[in-house]
Amino acid sequence: MPLNVLDRPPEVHEDPLDVIDEIERLKREHDAVILGHYYTDGDIQDIADFTGDSLKLARDATRVPNKTIVFCGVHFMAESAKILSPEKRVLLPDLLAGCSLAESCPPEKLAAFQRELRGQGHDIVTVAYINTSAAVKSLCDWIVTSGNAREIIDRVPADKEILFVPDQHLGRYLSEVTGRKMILWPGSCMVHDIFSLQDLLRVKRSNPGSVILAHPECPRNILEVSDVIGGTEKLRKHVAGVVTPTTFLVATEPAMIHAFQKVAPQHTYLMVPGIMASDGTTCACNRCPHMARNTLGKVRDCLRELRPEITWQPYYDGARAVLQRSILEG
Repeated sequence: MPLNVLDRPPEVHEDPLDVIDEIERLKREHDAVILGHYYTDGDIQDIADFTGDSLKLARDATRVPNKTIVFCGVHFMAESAKILSPEKRVLLPDLLAGCSLAESCPPEKLAAFQRELRGQGHDIVTVAYINTSAAVKSLCDWIVTSGNAREIIDRVPADKEILFVPDQHLGRYLSEVTGRKMILWPGSCMVHDIFSLQDLLRVKRSNPGSVILAHPECPRNILEVSDVIGGTEKLRKHVAGVVTPTTFLVATEPAMIHAFQKVAPQHTYLMVPGIMASDGTTCACNRCPHMARNTLGKVRDCLRELRPEITWQPYYDGARAVLQRSILEG
């Protein structure tokens, strides 16, 4: 069941500056570095030593000399950091920070589907979006992020069929831009799947000259009307490269606007509303409840207690080779 931001236990109010001071002290004490994904809240991004998308942060985790990594993101990201840097202590502020995409593709179901396809004569190469568990990664041939997906897809031999998991929207988009037919796993992101096309078009009409930015995890109807489609880093670089003040309509996680404002404060950024599947009403419901579990207090607490810690699991060995080949090489 998807977690709601309101499900989190309330935190005792503390002066944020005092918490930040303690975080800095604990970082020095434990030789720690903080990695913050663009989808975490702005206060987390501001204290992070490194910010970025999944691809950049996975690479950053292997390059930092620190013994301890605090990964402000979601579980699969911290898992990947541990797999690529097994000698380092990797902490995740909240173990309940999961991912709807990762949960949509259980490893046992993927393994069964792979056997079924091969039994039917399909010569498949399995390509997984990084938003998957390590157990799923261990079953795959390539791992991609929204930043390197086209490059990886181009490496797959033309005589092989591609099974793309778990995001059907990203897979469909990649199939269209690369010309490669794919067998798509029926998963989707709970954030990107609910943007309201009607409200997007209404906001567009109300803001002549505005530019629609969309992540390829969005459904096709959103991508068809978007002006710029790309992963978080591509979108960030795009707004940074536009000098003339522009109104951007943002169809991705709302916290991304913080990263946009830091590199291009001259622009106006408007969040595209979501739509509730249950009753059709629009809402400001595009906030990822998993990313929202990262708070200053939890960052401080995990540095105090040195937990929750991502510990090595037997299936990490199988995931390590494919992650290294996909993320670190080439």
